[in-house]
Amino acid sequence: MQTTTPLMPHQHPAVAKMLPSRVGALFMAIGTGKSRTTIEIARIRQDKYDLLFWFCPVSLKETIRQEWRKHTDLTEDAIKVWDDKVATNNLPTAARIHIVGIESMSSSARIILAYQAMVTDRSFVIVDESSYIKGHSSQRTERITMLSAKAKYRLILTGTPFTQGAVDLFAQMTFLSTKILGYSSFYSFAANHLEYEMRVNEYGYKVRTGRIVRTHNTDYLAAKIAPYVYQVSADECLDLPERLYETRYFDMTGEQRDYYEQAKHEILLDLDYDDWSSIAIFHLFTSLQSIVCGFWTRTVPKTHEKQHVTFGHRRVALLMETISSILDTEQVIIWTKYHHAIDEIKQSIEQQYGRRAYAEFHGRISQRVRNEELASWQRGDSRFLIATQSAGGHGFTLNNAAYSIFYADGYKYSEREQAEGRNHRIGQTRRPTYISLCCENSIDEKISSALSRKENALASFQRSINRYRKDALKEMALKLVKEL
Repeated sequence: MQTTTPLMPHQHPAVAKMLPSRVGALFMAIGTGKSRTTIEIARIRQDKYDLLFWFCPVSLKETIRQEWRKHTDLTEDAIKVWDDKVATNNLPTAARIHIVGIESMSSSARIILAYQAMVTDRSFVIVDESSYIKGHSSQRTERITMLSAKAKYRLILTGTPFTQGAVDLFAQMTFLSTKILGYSSFYSFAANHLEYEMRVNEYGYKVRTGRIVRTHNTDYLAAKIAPYVYQVSADECLDLPERLYETRYFDMTGEQRDYYEQAKHEILLDLDYDDWSSIAIFHLFTSLQSIVCGFWTRTVPKTHEKQHVTFGHRRVALLMETISSILDTEQVIIWTKYHHAIDEIKQSIEQQYGRRAYAEFHGRISQRVRNEELASWQRGDSRFLIATQSAGGHGFTLNNAAYSIFYADGYKYSEREQAEGRNHRIGQTRRPTYISLCCENSIDEKISSALSRKENALASFQRSINRYRKDALKEMALKLVKEL
């Protein structure tokens, strides 16, 4: 295995810090490339392990697969994303890299038994977003820790290691080795470092409420973990480019893919290949992109009636997973394109963080309300700003936030650049991080590719068609649409 992309300057010391020890922790902020750093460590150690297991949240499995494909010369067959077909009677032994959902270790006996059958002392086990195993008594924490203990190499990755303070350290460090902190049980750790709130029960005895009010001997803990941890924030990476970029991937559900292919078929039947106008291409792009966002306003063939269809999808889950990987003290801008998506985003954020967690800025509310919402967010009254690029992408300074999530991009590079410019202006003291959510094998990838070339996606597609003579247009148009 060879890597195909260079390391950034701040990633070299991270690799150097991890190599001397068989276990370690990369506490690297989102956007600083902890996945690329880990892949480099895996490349250097490749002769010392047979199988590599990469645990991550289920919603990030496709993103991790894309990272391996992007940064190495490994073939598709060498990388296995574990799905509902993996079982002890169907072990994916042909692959060397195995990507497993963390949540599966608490919900799927089939996955647990398959992992138990495959992990050996010649394994390298990685837990990405290791805050998922911070609960010392949770099933997934206990199972991943116990079954991975035989692996010679173990690594944890996260940008948010301490969401609740030092208590989060115990389970993460225990996964690596009980020798790091020196405690074989959580109770001995708690007795030395945690002070709990006490209350008097109905019998007059003092009992713990479970709420931690104070942490003791933190200098001792810091000294114990220091040899095994590399930590860096985005602001500390002074030799990075001014803007940091990250793309996170998800795939379609079966129902979504059926609608996606149906849309291409119906639109192709309705188009005149002698006149692929920008309007026709816009209709095609809009239909396909709305489907990967979970809805489709369909024009029924023959009757031409409008039919609005909604269906399940994984984009919102990936958004919430991305938010959870950002420190909860950070304000976040969420850029989207569709009002339907705004409703789903608002509902998910309300369920997890409450109504006061977000402000809105889009065309469905009046200018007065927009301004009030924006002012409230700029004062810090809410954490999230949910905005459309058409309404909020111009003329505003949003430097409160160092993080912007592009839930669904528009087609125009100018709109994307304007949106990025909202928090990359005079007065911004931190390096902005831009995270794009992308549906694999879909129109999303075509749009992303065009924007990365600083092109308008619609115009780029139109030029691809116009390169061909009229007599070859239909055949080429069919080929291009099938690739969307």
